[in-house]
Amino acid sequence: MAKYKAYNYDQLVMIPISLETQLEPGTLEYTINELVENELDLSVFEGRYQNDDTGATAINPKILLKVILFAYSRGMISSRQIERACGENILFMALSCGYRPDHSTIAHFVSSMQKEVEVIFSNILLVCSELNLLAGSHFSLDGVKLPSNASKEWSGTFKELKRKRDKLQNKLQQVMTEHIQADMQAKPESERRQKQVKRLQHQVERLSEFLQEQKPKVGKSGKEIQSNVTDNGSAKMPTAHGVIQGYNAQALVDEKHQVIVHAEAYSSQDHENLAPMMAGAKKNMQAIGKEENYFAGKQLTADSNYHSLASLALCKVEALDAYIPDIQFRQRDTRFAGQPRFKDGIHHRTRQARKTGKFSAADFSFDESKQTYFCPQGKALTCHARNQRNRYRLYDIYHARQEDCANCRLRSSCLSESSTSQRYLSVRVDGKNPNLIDEMKAKIDTPQGKQIYARRLAIVEPVFANICVQKRLDRFTLRTKAKVDVQWRLFALVHNIGKIHTYGLAN
Repeated sequence: MAKYKAYNYDQLVMIPISLETQLEPGTLEYTINELVENELDLSVFEGRYQNDDTGATAINPKILLKVILFAYSRGMISSRQIERACGENILFMALSCGYRPDHSTIAHFVSSMQKEVEVIFSNILLVCSELNLLAGSHFSLDGVKLPSNASKEWSGTFKELKRKRDKLQNKLQQVMTEHIQADMQAKPESERRQKQVKRLQHQVERLSEFLQEQKPKVGKSGKEIQSNVTDNGSAKMPTAHGVIQGYNAQALVDEKHQVIVHAEAYSSQDHENLAPMMAGAKKNMQAIGKEENYFAGKQLTADSNYHSLASLALCKVEALDAYIPDIQFRQRDTRFAGQPRFKDGIHHRTRQARKTGKFSAADFSFDESKQTYFCPQGKALTCHARNQRNRYRLYDIYHARQEDCANCRLRSSCLSESSTSQRYLSVRVDGKNPNLIDEMKAKIDTPQGKQIYARRLAIVEPVFANICVQKRLDRFTLRTKAKVDVQWRLFALVHNIGKIHTYGLAN
């Protein structure tokens, strides 16, 4: 018969633990502890506390910050998870010096540090600069769209939200009528029906309160855009995995060791975020002692989502050596000519694929003396309008007569079945000033431009992989832009502290 060692749970075991020895040099928790204790100026938190004469003593902000930064590095976002770890995990116990802060304390500390997180971010950036982790020559900008703590089902214009509220009110009235009939027939009210009534009442009150207190959001075009009842700072955003209700988390990254020099979350698309990101980065660099025109002459790479006339104009004003391609730059790149996606220089997933075989502007001849274009069939196209702006350029519009196009034997090669009854031709008019769009196209198409832009992928993309995959930030748990900004910047802080931990001693 097998013999086993006896065991008994009814006993006491004394385990002497030195909290200080748990924070071993060479570990991330040791680096976090040293930075918070010796490098960060946390006097900015003192204004929060007014318990000098009365009130209970508070947990030191240093302890809370250490615990939160280490938890984020381990992929723990929930304040309840962090509270539990402080009572179960020896490393969290060591960082918290045996305290076990309540989850409400942790949540309030994170969500209310909008001003303090800017100072802390600048302090860490200063340490990176002192350790020579910043090259300061090439910066890359990109964003990642993450879901917010809100449902897109509660999004809509005010008209749509009012319609939703009216439907819920009608549904509530119907349920209440059924409830009264059940009472008259002496039937016991079910628990499910009671919960349904409470839920509908809450939803109606919530919508009514939102519509009364908030104002419609207006987009840049002057038209109303959708609001969200749960988190009105978030927005619907298209991603590769469908439309999400969330934020566009941006990061400007230095080339040398992928240190984030500025991080902020927006509810707008990428092309609108270049200006505020550069303004925030300049503010951060000035906070660590850099000159005001620190970014002048530096290289900046960003993908085609940032390509716009306003973005390129800003780069010119800031004297940035920018490389921001247009959405068709790969179609002009001979390296992609062999791929089916870019066959014959045409992106076959776009509308251009449906226009293959039709006459283009090159097939029309121009008579300068008559200021008239002639189609391949010899019919005249006269000027219909001049200097018409289409996005960034000016065009003259020419059109043919309807009767000429109606009986033309080449109509199928000139007009589509769903097109108008006559051919229109848009002829670009060159402006007096150099066009920034064309200048960027010429710049990005050079061998040097392609080589510099290719570095973007290795600079900024690994940052999002580290934060969203390794640190497991797959969604924001806080609401409103101010609080989401704090959470995003704290993760950027953790990323930068990781760079200090990995490369700091080697420099």
